[in-house]
This record gives sequence, structure tokens and C-alpha cells, in this order.
Amino acid sequence: MAAMNRTELGRQIYQRSHLTGEFRLRSGTIANEYFDKYLFESDPELLRHIGEALESLVPTGTEGLAGLELGGVPLAVMLSQITGLPAFFVRKQAKAYGTRKLAEGGDVDGRRLVVVEDVVSTGGAVLTSCHALAERGAKVSEVLCVIDRESGGPEHLQSSGLVLHALFRMSELSRAGPAEEEDQQ
Repeated sequence: MAAMNRTELGRQIYQRSHLTGEFRLRSGTIANEYFDKYLFESDPELLRHIGEALESLVPTGTEGLAGLELGGVPLAVMLSQITGLPAFFVRKQAKAYGTRKLAEGGDVDGRRLVVVEDVVSTGGAVLTSCHALAERGAKVSEVLCVIDRESGGPEHLQSSGLVLHALFRMSELSRAGPAEEEDQQ
């Protein structure tokens, strides 16, 4: 499968997952434009192309990919397949039964992990997960995401010493998709 150029990838993400209406975000904000990440994550070919594009954002020295529940998990698995790095699956909360782990897939203590998320708005959920991983001994300083909603996430994360690397900003995807729709009319 040939790698897809960035413009075409943005167009395909837009076409596959862009919705309009009224949507309440995790942050509580109401948005009239939404990218349903499960639509691009459930498309195996598109997910592969996203993983290939994310590969270039993985910092040298990374020892594992921490996919955040739920949307970051398929991305981390695909990126693991492409990079050969182990994937960890990070729950929103450690389960209260069984192994009682926050991160599944192995021990995170002492590992340099990159957190993988699908969409980042304010970064609050990412920050909570990064702190929880650090409490378990993981070294986390970088976060990858497919879409930065441009709602303050990079700045919020940076104030805690985390760097966000987004494959696309929401405004880029919003510009990428409509041009294709106009071409089809």
C-alpha cells in the first residue's frame, strides 16, 4: 500500500468523519462541527494511512506507545504495527478488580512513553492520563494526536511540560474537505 500524501489524507479524514449539528464535547463546550474519530478509526485502510503519517511524529528514544481509552487504543495498535514499539492501553481509571491496572500490556515503570490520542480539545483528559502514568513511573513528555481541535490543548499541556504533536489542526481539515465536496457538485 503506497503512502498517502498529507493533503489527500486530510481530505479523506474529513470526508469519512466530519459531522455538523450540535455536539457537547468532553470539556462541556458545545460545537457545531465534529469529527467522529470512530468513523476514521474503524476504516482499516484509512487507519493504516493515519498510522503511517503519525510514525514520523514519534520521537527518537520512545520505548512504548500509550493509547488512551478508547479512541487512542486503535491508533496505538496500528502505530505499534508500523513502528515495532509496544503498545499499552491506558484506562480512564484503574479497574477495581483483577489486576487493578491503569495501563495494560506490560509494566510502564521507567519507560519513555508517548501518549497517543485521537482528538485533543482542551487537553484535560490527556493531562489526567499523563499524570497517572507518571505516578506509575512512566516518563511522559510528548503526546501524539490525529486532530487538535484548537481549543487550547497544546497550551494547556505545555504548561505541564508536555508537547503535543498533532497530525492535523481542525482548521486544516475543515479547509481540506469542502474543496473536494465542491469538486463533486
